[in-house]
Amino acid sequence: MAGAISVEVVAAWPHRCERVAVELPVGAHAEDAIAAAGFASLADVAGIAVFGQRVTPRHLLSDGDRVELLRGLKVDPKAARRARAEVQRDVARKSRRTVR
Repeated sequence: MAGAISVEVVAAWPHRCERVAVELPVGAHAEDAIAAAGFASLADVAGIAVFGQRVTPRHLLSDGDRVELLRGLKVDPKAARRARAEVQRDVARKSRRTVR
C-alpha cells in the first residue's frame, strides 16, 4: 500500500501475550491501530503507550511504532512494599529472640 506504515500492537496479561502487526495509512492514530488489530474489547485496558511512553488514543503513529495496551494495577505498589517490609521486620524480630 502506498504511503503505509507498519505498526505492532501488543497486549500482555498474566500468562498470555498477544502481538498483532498491522499496516495502516500514513496519518493513522493509536486508536486506529488498536481497531485494525482486532482488540474490540478494551475493558481491561487502563491506558495506551508507544514504546513505554503513555499516549492518548489520538497519538499520531510513525512507521515501526509499537502500541502497547496497558492494564491497571491489581495492588498499589506502595502498599505491597509496606507489606513486604513488615514481613521482613517480623522475621528479623523472631530471629533476634531465638539468638538470645
